[in-house]
Amino acid sequence: MSTSMDTSTTKPAAERAKRWPWIALVLRLVLAGVFLYAGLPKLTHLDASRRSVRAYDLFSYDVANVIGTILPLAEVALGVILLVGLFTRFAAIISALLLVVFIAGIASAWARGISIDCGCFSEGGAVAASQTKYPQEIGRDIVFLILAGLLAWRPRSRFSADGALWG
Repeated sequence: MSTSMDTSTTKPAAERAKRWPWIALVLRLVLAGVFLYAGLPKLTHLDASRRSVRAYDLFSYDVANVIGTILPLAEVALGVILLVGLFTRFAAIISALLLVVFIAGIASAWARGISIDCGCFSEGGAVAASQTKYPQEIGRDIVFLILAGLLAWRPRSRFSADGALWG
């Protein structure tokens, strides 16, 4: 009788273990898509990216410009790394940290009464107070943060460079 109980409790765990690499693939591809979708347009509009970072009024003009220049490159690099599944855990952790920074920046602008578009998937900058979407932007980034956390916790996924290189 104990054998059948062991089998019944082991089988669902084994089934979950078989499904996880597919789930992780979806998480990885969603996060890759998010970072590529956010970063690629900014690469061709670096002035808008810099203006978006300056709108948060958190850094000096020069520091904000450096961040506005580097951020699209970082987003695209993370997107590509996640897309191919190379160093997935590391990329997921960096993604999570970046998302925490984004959430903190949006919350800071909201708390200080600054009316801006976050610039996450647009050119950003000042907007009318009625056009701000801080709760939705923070909620969206929290969802992405959860995805990155899950992927950092269990990074093994199908069709990844990690799997091809390290098994």
